[in-house]
Amino acid sequence: MVTQARSKQASVDRYFSAIDSALDGLATYLREEDSPLYHHELTGRILSGYIDRLTHSFQAWQNRVAFADRFRINQAESGYPLFRSVMDLDNDARTAEKQLAEMPSADDLRQEMIDYILLKKKFPTPMQRTMAKRLYLESVAEGEVFRPFILPKSVRVSVNPKTKRPYFVVHWGAFDGSANLPMVYIAVIEDSSPAMAKLLLKDGKLKEGLDIPFPIGGLLNPELAHQFDDFCEKNSSYGLTLATIADNMDRDFEHLHPTQLRRIVMGPFYSAGVTSHGQVVEKILEGVSQNSNAWMLTWTMQQLFSISETPAKWGLWASTPARQTYHIETDDLDAVRQGVSDYQRHALVPHEAYQAIYASGKRDEIFAGYKTHVVSGGQVLRDF
Repeated sequence: MVTQARSKQASVDRYFSAIDSALDGLATYLREEDSPLYHHELTGRILSGYIDRLTHSFQAWQNRVAFADRFRINQAESGYPLFRSVMDLDNDARTAEKQLAEMPSADDLRQEMIDYILLKKKFPTPMQRTMAKRLYLESVAEGEVFRPFILPKSVRVSVNPKTKRPYFVVHWGAFDGSANLPMVYIAVIEDSSPAMAKLLLKDGKLKEGLDIPFPIGGLLNPELAHQFDDFCEKNSSYGLTLATIADNMDRDFEHLHPTQLRRIVMGPFYSAGVTSHGQVVEKILEGVSQNSNAWMLTWTMQQLFSISETPAKWGLWASTPARQTYHIETDDLDAVRQGVSDYQRHALVPHEAYQAIYASGKRDEIFAGYKTHVVSGGQVLRDF
């Protein structure tokens, strides 16, 4: 029984060591100025914020394991915690301050532990669990976690010189409950509403000296912000293609014209001795000596863009708002299935793990279709 408990704890420690190393490697990749993954500085900054949320979430989950009855990951598919854990973390983040106020202070708990040991000559397990919960709640209260749905934020505004409409960049996040995968959405949306026209000069250029305090919580257009939040929450499922999401947005909002939509799917994650959805790679990773190097993190970047717009038609008996026509790369069956203009698959792996995969003769099989990046010496070596 003791051996089984130790083995379980070893697997838990191994998992958190691996995911911590993977997220740290991904953060390094984002920080490096010559990273080919992101061709725009703004995109890198946006994604860095979500990586920080994931990192903080895993730190909190690791603290939670010390007192929680159960912590489970999706071993057979995504390699991420089950959605129930994401919802628990979200709820605790909302109520952490209240829960902490109702608990004994850390100093009081330490004194209780000392008194318990002196009086009962036993290890103070009950107080230890309470202390672990307090440390968990304190960590949750300190920073942002990756929630089931992260509200949109507007981060930039400009003008399309062809349409003379202001457009803004907005992003939001979602943790899909079916696929157990964290995702980031980034959209470029033109706005033809009268409210946004106030930002323009008579010649169609953006007014100078606009003091817009980016990032702004929600859509830049305040008249549509709440409706847009609701839309994003209902239309961010992994099971929806980008073409479906963009078409839904184009249809539901008369004055919003989504010209570009991106989705970054952060996973699956592979960890030796823990996950089981990539038998070939995981078997090789089991031979890696250091647990913190026995992993592989993959992600997919999907993109959809508009190639034309059908102009609005206004008549006495019927009216049709402007509609976007999106490019789907029909020569690529995967692009058609995903409903995208293009996509890229990436794999991030530690140098020791890459060497093991290379030595196995399975490199081409494992990394087929992926841009491969190797973490080595605090840097990322790209496009192997």
